Order: sequence, then C-alpha cells, then structure tokens
Amino acid sequence: MATITLKGNTIHTIGDLPEIGKKAPDFSLVDSNLSRKTLADFLGSKLVLNIFPSVDTSTCAMSVRNFNKEASALKNTKVLCISKDLPFAQARFCGAEGIKNVIMLSDFVTGAFGKDYGLEITDGPLAGLHSRCVIIIDEKGNVIYTEQVAETADEPNYNNALNAL
Repeated sequence: MATITLKGNTIHTIGDLPEIGKKAPDFSLVDSNLSRKTLADFLGSKLVLNIFPSVDTSTCAMSVRNFNKEASALKNTKVLCISKDLPFAQARFCGAEGIKNVIMLSDFVTGAFGKDYGLEITDGPLAGLHSRCVIIIDEKGNVIYTEQVAETADEPNYNNALNAL
C-alpha cells in the first residue's frame, strides 16, 4: 500500500506499483470506440502508461497534453492514458483539445487494472479512482520504470519517465 496525499491530506492506494524488472500484469481496458485492448495488443512497442484519477481535472488534463506533445517524437512507443473516466468523456476531451498522439483507455467496467497494478485509491474523496502514476513497459512487456506521484495534485516527472525509454 502506498501512502500519498491529496492537497496535503493523507490517502492510500490498494497496493504497490508493479516491480521494475518483472512482467507487467495483463489488462483489459476499453478504448474510445468501446473495443477492448489488452497488454498483448501493444507487445513490440514501448509503452508509457500515464495513469490519473480523471481527465476532467486540471493536472490530469495537463499530463495528457504533455505526453501527447512528447509522444509524436518517440520511436516505437505508444502513450496510453488510463483512467476510470467513461470512454465518451475521454473522447470528448481529446476532440476538444486536439489530442491525437495518445491512446485513451478506460478502466470503468471492472476497475481490475487499478487493483492489479496496485494503484486504486482506497480512502478519501477520490476512493475508487486511480492514483496519479507513470509506468513504462518495454517491448517485451517488462516494467522498466514506475513513478507513484506523492501528491495527487502534482504532475508526474515527465523528464524521468521519458529518459527511462
């Protein structure tokens, strides 16, 4: 269980992020056209998992914008932006913002991704949503970088994440 904060108030996650050097847990997430995507769909590409509570908050939106900007220059790398927002809300946000270089995925159906990756928030006003994290997965499905953002209102360290690639 990770201890994080929301505006300085302590909250917790269900577990710890996947261990660096280990295989990433499989997932089944919903994309904007309501089809399912699994980890196997992305094998052969490096993955940046940009995970956040909701695209409708300023910090979450900023992380999507920043990774969208960087993604176009990344070779053999896909950026997956993951939250429990409905796919319709994710698509609306991307359309309004001109976001085209990231793949929006939703964990709204079962929440299994948040549990399996140890990042579901267990208490406080965001209980049940995902904590803000970045996880980098290599072409073979191994975790090579993780960042659990300590203060939910803060952005992730983009440079550290992109340097891990």
